[in-house]
Amino acid sequence: MTDPKWAVATERGRYYTDPAGGPDLISVTNALSSIAKPALMPWAAGMTADAVIADPIVTARRARTEPTALRKELVAVSRLYTERAQDLGSRVHLRAVALVLNTPHPYDPEVEAYAVQLAAWFRLWRVDFERDVEAVETTVMHRRYGYAGTGDLWLWLPTGRFRRRQLWLIDYKTSAKKPADTVYDEQPLQLAGLRHAPEWLLPDDTSEPAPRVHRTALLNLRPRSHRFIEVPSGRAQFRAFLGAMRTARYLHSAPGSYPTVLPPWAPGAPERKAA
Repeated sequence: MTDPKWAVATERGRYYTDPAGGPDLISVTNALSSIAKPALMPWAAGMTADAVIADPIVTARRARTEPTALRKELVAVSRLYTERAQDLGSRVHLRAVALVLNTPHPYDPEVEAYAVQLAAWFRLWRVDFERDVEAVETTVMHRRYGYAGTGDLWLWLPTGRFRRRQLWLIDYKTSAKKPADTVYDEQPLQLAGLRHAPEWLLPDDTSEPAPRVHRTALLNLRPRSHRFIEVPSGRAQFRAFLGAMRTARYLHSAPGSYPTVLPPWAPGAPERKAA
């Protein structure tokens, strides 16, 4: 994930400030955080188990001598791994922008393996950056529904009938361990939110109508492979995204506590006013 100009990190997650002065817009990924992800719990448990297995003797010794500190470290394993993965994803996205725009970028050995796969995909599809790239790392907005998000790549590809060019909205997904064909349930909703946003922000902070996207896909990048996977982002996915967005907004505005109800004769119960 990159750091778009108008994005703001809040205690409720990422929001976007509307440069036109309207209300804050919830980010697409923040909206989708309200969706339950059942795979996360076994994944987190697996990360913790790996940390224990990596050095079982030391772990057993620390369990006897400093159990509180060990517990805190093990609880934090999945969070630290997630933060490292997010940082790697951001660095890969920045490297992808430099590759598409042909701008200088500092060498990063961990990132370069992903850049090699991305470059191979561009060569496979015979992409001409000047001709085929419509936009990179561009923020889109839907003021009516109150959300915004930043897409990775809008690219024209010869995928229509008789090789007619179609505009694809493509989202990069990076992972060091997940299979290249991995698709999570919320990812089509993410692309649907981006696809159906009617405006995008220009560098001068004005907006204009976003182009019509024909198809959407994930470009899964791995250190030794890649996979280009089309995912649906039509009306059904957009309705589901809006439902997740409304749920997230409700949760973000819900009170932190609720009143306790006592019978009128209990000590501390509010007195009823006389009629």
